[in-house]
Amino acid sequence: RRGIAGGRCLSPLLGRKTSERATILSDSTGRFVAVPRVQARWAESNSRVYLHPSRSSARSRSLAVGSEASDVHVQNPKTWVEACPTKLQPYLLLARMDKPIGTWLLLWPCCWSIGLAAPPGALPDLWMIAKMGIGATVMRGAGCTINDLWDRDIDNKVERTKTRPLAAGTITPVEALGFLVVQLSAGLAVLLSLNTNTLDSPMPCTIEVMQKIATAPNLTRALSVCRILLGFASVGPVIIYPLMKRVTNWPQLVLGLTINWGALVGASSIVGSCPWEYCLPLYLGSVGWTMTYDTIYAHQDKVDDRKVGVKSTALLLGDYTKPALFVWSGAFVTGLGLAGQAAGMGIPYYIGVTGAAMHLTWQIVDVDLSEPKDCMAKFVANRW
Repeated sequence: RRGIAGGRCLSPLLGRKTSERATILSDSTGRFVAVPRVQARWAESNSRVYLHPSRSSARSRSLAVGSEASDVHVQNPKTWVEACPTKLQPYLLLARMDKPIGTWLLLWPCCWSIGLAAPPGALPDLWMIAKMGIGATVMRGAGCTINDLWDRDIDNKVERTKTRPLAAGTITPVEALGFLVVQLSAGLAVLLSLNTNTLDSPMPCTIEVMQKIATAPNLTRALSVCRILLGFASVGPVIIYPLMKRVTNWPQLVLGLTINWGALVGASSIVGSCPWEYCLPLYLGSVGWTMTYDTIYAHQDKVDDRKVGVKSTALLLGDYTKPALFVWSGAFVTGLGLAGQAAGMGIPYYIGVTGAAMHLTWQIVDVDLSEPKDCMAKFVANRW
């Protein structure tokens, strides 16, 4: 297979890099695994080839391209990313397409803001939520690319992150920058499409949007431009956030100010301007939510972070983390309550807020901050 050895023979010796493009690993059953180098660092491949030890002649037999089918067993891909073409996989992994939790955390404030802007008794604008979903997916991926470009020399020293594409060397910084240009261009197209409510067009392309803004009445044009600028303003924090872990113990605060920007953009895309009376408490409260889940997340890496000199609220607070989590979660629930009151929400809304409070309480009480797997499980639980 071309992706295995490029036409060369492989010697099934454990750990041997038999060519520029393949490495031999072993699975739990003792079978040998020829894994493409582009995926060997993840120890997962979309095309694993196994050679039975009984057929391997004292573990030294060569596995050649074109081996008989009876000697070879192919394992099906475990995720949709593994099923994609090999050359595409590092870019999907760079954008964390295999880990959608970040997209959910970026999307939820957008959805809450759109819901608060809905007329009484009406459903939120589902078309706008769909566009926000596309934007969240694109911009979360762009944020991950920026983060990994800044952190590639740190990530390769941290156990959890050393297999990321840039840290592992499966793509170059230049290739990542080219990918980032594509991501930001797609994000810009989504941002400009959010102005269609005011411009009375179903979904114009970027050029049409700009043309209509230029010819719209002064107030409409001003509101449209303000919303575009509001969206653009989020790019700055996205760029500087990865640097904050080097200079401050509060990078989670910067992340909160960055990732919850959709709380301001969502409603403004519905009503034509930012309704600060409920967007601001929603935004500030959501910052507390981010500090809660990302501090739990940071406890996974505290041992490695100390070694490499990375800062975080997890290291700063130590044994006092849980009291701080309760304070930040309380600020989040308070922000939701104030936003709902300003928007005139009814009892069902506050039932939902109560459910969110209970969910956060469970996370904080139950999490074992000394157990990385449990920290990750509680972090991922925030998608609900």
